[in-house]
Amino acid sequence: MTIVYAVLILGVTAVIFGLILAFAAKIFEVETDPRLPQIQSALAGANCGGCGYPGCSGCAEAILNGKAPINACAPAGAEGAAKIAAIMGVEAAAGEKMVAHVICNGGDACEKRFEYVGTPSCLAATKVAAGPTACQFGCLGFGECVKACQFDAIHINDHGVAEVDKEKCTNCGACREACPRHIIVEVPYKQKVLVNCSNKEKGPAVTKVCANSCIACGMCERTCKFDAIHVVNNVAVIDYSKCKNCTMCAKACPRNAIEPIPTPEEKEKFKAAQKAAAEKAAAAKKAAAEKAAAEGTAPAEAPKG
Repeated sequence: MTIVYAVLILGVTAVIFGLILAFAAKIFEVETDPRLPQIQSALAGANCGGCGYPGCSGCAEAILNGKAPINACAPAGAEGAAKIAAIMGVEAAAGEKMVAHVICNGGDACEKRFEYVGTPSCLAATKVAAGPTACQFGCLGFGECVKACQFDAIHINDHGVAEVDKEKCTNCGACREACPRHIIVEVPYKQKVLVNCSNKEKGPAVTKVCANSCIACGMCERTCKFDAIHVVNNVAVIDYSKCKNCTMCAKACPRNAIEPIPTPEEKEKFKAAQKAAAEKAAAAKKAAAEKAAAEGTAPAEAPKG
């Protein structure tokens, strides 16, 4: 009987404490906005931190509380932003898709100051005499960005430079944060013409460190008919709002520092077209001068006195 009484007492005690806990849970219950899990389900779920918040749950809370825009999650894309807009009862903001781009085309074309044999890390390499590459602005090629990307969208190419697969890129920003030299930027997805150099040194100094560097010669600027590219701080910079992706600047560049890099045949064709245009302009000018001379329409001398 003692055992039976003990079991009964324990059972009654358990029921009482259960009721107390249930009552306390009801009293102190924190109401959760039903939209929160819906918003979180519309996010990419990568927990990449590209939004600036601690994971997707933090991003969802920030969006719900109005501290972050509905398109804060870049990996979720326009589709995810549209879903969140519907949940929040607001209009989805129209925005152009952006992707990451590495502004360097050096790699094996860049001079090396010494052979680095330390930890295979871009950040670690920069701590040793400012890095093994002679160019202090270029990609080091140890793949800090590759490790940071959760979407398999960036890899070190055959020339030893980080290269972005824009079809996989979600523009989460993880690679940009990881790059110690800050040479990864965001560009419009539709953009085809891109500058692949970030060296801001003057031409003579640049030519000594990289065969693919911009030398600030201005050929691209003079060739562009849309005022879309200019030399700023000794390196070409494209205004994407004006660029028509005609690739004329790439063909004019003597250093192949602008993508897409033209073939030798395209270069020769471009030079021939430029030469023909110059000869035509010179011939037209000469003909106009000869006509003016024949008609006696040369400017009269100003009267003396």
